[in-house]
Amino acid sequence: MANKQITVIARIKAREGMEEKVRGELMALLAPTRSEPGCINYVLHQADDDNGEFMFYENWTDKEALDKHLAMPYLKAFIARADELLAEPLDVTLWEIVS
Repeated sequence: MANKQITVIARIKAREGMEEKVRGELMALLAPTRSEPGCINYVLHQADDDNGEFMFYENWTDKEALDKHLAMPYLKAFIARADELLAEPLDVTLWEIVS
């Protein structure tokens, strides 16, 4: 995956009562992330049947661009607050296009 496009699926589950706070925090990540070099798209979804469940669908030019994203201060700040805001750990999976 080093020099290949990489897709990320990140699932986020807000603590009960924190749904709107988490939504706002996630929305605040959109603009700065989308302006990062290597970001192809960064799309936030919210479950139809659970307003506390969110999912990012992301595509990056390569693993190096993703690694730089993961080091950004705004993302680190959100992750540092995960225990306070989230009902369960972040669920992040990396994917490679095969067809």
